[in-house]
Amino acid sequence: MNYFDQSLSSVHEKLASKAISATDLVKQTLDNIKNVDSKINAFITVDEDGALKKAKQIDEKGIDSNNLLSGMPIAIKDNMVTKGLKTTAASKILENFKPIYDATAVKKLNDLGSINVGKTNMDEFAMGGSTENSAFQTTHNPWDETKVPGGSSGGSAAAVAAGEVLAALGSDTGGSIRQPASFNGVVGMKPTYGRVSRWGLIAFGSSLDQIGPITRNVFDNATVLNAIAGHDDHDLTSSDKVIPDFTSTLNKGVKGLKIGIPSEFMAQGLDDDVKQVVLDTAETFKKLGATVEEVSLPHTQYGVAAYYIISSSEASSNLQRFDGIRYGYRAKDAKSLEDVYVKSRSEGFGDEVKRRIMLGTFSLSAGFYDAYFKKAAQVRTLMINDFTKIFKDFDLILAPTAPTPAYGIGEDISDPMTMYMNDVLTLPVNLAGLPGMSIPAGFSKGLPVGVQLIGRPYDELTVYQAGSAFEQDTDFNKQTPKMGGNN
Repeated sequence: MNYFDQSLSSVHEKLASKAISATDLVKQTLDNIKNVDSKINAFITVDEDGALKKAKQIDEKGIDSNNLLSGMPIAIKDNMVTKGLKTTAASKILENFKPIYDATAVKKLNDLGSINVGKTNMDEFAMGGSTENSAFQTTHNPWDETKVPGGSSGGSAAAVAAGEVLAALGSDTGGSIRQPASFNGVVGMKPTYGRVSRWGLIAFGSSLDQIGPITRNVFDNATVLNAIAGHDDHDLTSSDKVIPDFTSTLNKGVKGLKIGIPSEFMAQGLDDDVKQVVLDTAETFKKLGATVEEVSLPHTQYGVAAYYIISSSEASSNLQRFDGIRYGYRAKDAKSLEDVYVKSRSEGFGDEVKRRIMLGTFSLSAGFYDAYFKKAAQVRTLMINDFTKIFKDFDLILAPTAPTPAYGIGEDISDPMTMYMNDVLTLPVNLAGLPGMSIPAGFSKGLPVGVQLIGRPYDELTVYQAGSAFEQDTDFNKQTPKMGGNN
């Protein structure tokens, strides 16, 4: 199965017509992974036995002809718990953790007959933008194996880009779906906060985290979001808003839509090629009938500082549970209860996780809370107000996804501040809880460049509508890395 030439619809057609069985499809997918993943390192765990067992059950039951995900192999980021299947969050502290339940998003896919073929690599506890912070391996970009795939959902994006699977789930706390989607030339959607249940997602920043799909095209992306969206009694932050069919507007075009480009997102520090891709994308939307104008998000300049205080504060609280007592790694030479806590966490957590726990704990500590966390929360409100003001007059915001194309492995890992600044264009969307999607829109020196479309709260429909119109007028999503034999 050459996934570079396929979509969910085309593979489903083969399954429904019995040209191929679910078992055959899974075997071919596992072969793809075996052939490719030694170069890419997209997967931490491949569930060969579990995937073949599920495929056999589906073949015995029969493919659901009305369900594109029936019998479809999918990959899951390794911070979503999977019953009986190792879930590590790419951390030594959870190296041998096997959950006893499925995350809600995973369960929804399972119930529709999709087949989880494995868990993808990531930055430890989703903290990072390159997947170099994994405790187990570094994932490589399929377009250039010397480059990072982005992060923290770099494994999921690389698995789709390398043709190992057609779809994967990622999570996005400050750009962790959209930035790797841009670096890998695929489509990545961060839905509105609350659109998808976070139950079973190992928490990083609880007011920021959101699960979303990574796919090769917009239709497939909307199809997967249809499957995982919805209210969940287990997650009180999940929305009970009616779930529309996210594929229903994909052929409506953009005529009459008003699109804003924030001047702050096009300022100093943006790679020249990336800037040109955004300008070219704007011209395409104009040609298709949309109005494109410059807008302003004046508080963007404070976004990185506010985000890292809020997210690290939430992380320091969420990661208290990993204490060497209840589950996960426990230091072997501990001589007291305090030793268990200190040594287990010191040995189990990586440097980036420790860095953020310390920053968060400091920001929440007595005497500093008002100066740091409270101030960051106030800045967040100002940023939300900026977006609200724009969306009174505009339907969408168009912006670069990342300041640069994929950079070299090892290039930024020793410089946390440079790494943090790479999120400057994506994290405002998380702070405001908005939907944002990165779509392939061009190239720079042979590497993919994505642009992001940002919508009003719970208006993924318009984001998909515009993304689909652009995709139908261009062929960037059809380009594949060298391992696909085309580029």
